[in-house]
Amino acid sequence: MTTHTTVAPTMMFAGLRRLLPGGMLCAVIAIAATFVSEHYGGPQFLYALLIGIAFHFLSDNEKCIPGIDASAKQLVRFGVALLGVRIVASDVSDLGLAGVGALVGAVGLTIGFGLLMARMLGLPSTLGLLSGGGTGICGISATMAISSTLPATRENERYTLLTAIGIAIFSTIAMVLYPLIVKGAGLGTAEAGLFLGGSIHDVAQVVGAGLIISPDVGDAATLAKMFRVAMLMPVVVILALTFHAERRRVESAGTRTPILPLFLVVFAALAAANSLGWLPQVVVALSSDVSRWCLVISIAALGVKTSLEKLAELGWKPIALMSSEAIFVAGYMLLVIYLSRAFGA
Repeated sequence: MTTHTTVAPTMMFAGLRRLLPGGMLCAVIAIAATFVSEHYGGPQFLYALLIGIAFHFLSDNEKCIPGIDASAKQLVRFGVALLGVRIVASDVSDLGLAGVGALVGAVGLTIGFGLLMARMLGLPSTLGLLSGGGTGICGISATMAISSTLPATRENERYTLLTAIGIAIFSTIAMVLYPLIVKGAGLGTAEAGLFLGGSIHDVAQVVGAGLIISPDVGDAATLAKMFRVAMLMPVVVILALTFHAERRRVESAGTRTPILPLFLVVFAALAAANSLGWLPQVVVALSSDVSRWCLVISIAALGVKTSLEKLAELGWKPIALMSSEAIFVAGYMLLVIYLSRAFGA
């Protein structure tokens, strides 16, 4: 009995020691990216990606490989699971039936448009799915969540990184340009919030764009955006079921692949608990911060694992894909707003 009780902790600590070098590398990159973002402005995720790519030479280091792999694959699932605390069902009623319908359409149509454009450009459907989902739902967080439901292959990792880079860039551009569109189109507070929250990729950029106009627009935009975040759950569940058989083929022999990943179950449970008011605000805030740190560390790890040479091989087509998706969802939201005006009149 004594032998068994001492072996288990020893094996656990040995496993942690294997993960430490690579995990520490990704964590330091995440801290550096956060420091630059907070002190000099700019997207935290994009900095983590770019700094991670600069340390690609360590991706083949035997001491770093286990920790980098764990950060890129396992940690992202933990981060996505904690995103559930940001969902509150009561927010749906505040948007109204028309707003909910418009945002559901934005998510579904953008994903479909991404798949169609990928086919037209001769790109893999996986890239269209990742970019369409990231653009339509909640940016890099959605990209990472969707990626975790796909078979774990080198190609999918490369497509995930490429999508994350593109979304970070286009989301930042949108944060600067879309407030100008709001002013030029003469949108009211509710309309501006629906447009910004329904068309900008990442939550941080939505908040930033809204506050550029006014605090009221910032609140309305955040509300619309959080409904898009809530759409992450059904979309990822559908994808997890769709790719379950393919994931089982890619997984090593003897590994059981659950039909519904555990992180999705936790995501749903936390969303339900927060909607019912069971989670204190302190827990919600802490979980949200931990989630973001997990995702930043994961995206840093993904950057370390990918070289610029491999990204360059993909050419101009992914840029055309992601820019067209951004234009599509922005045009769709403006069309919905103008149709609602005409209908209301």
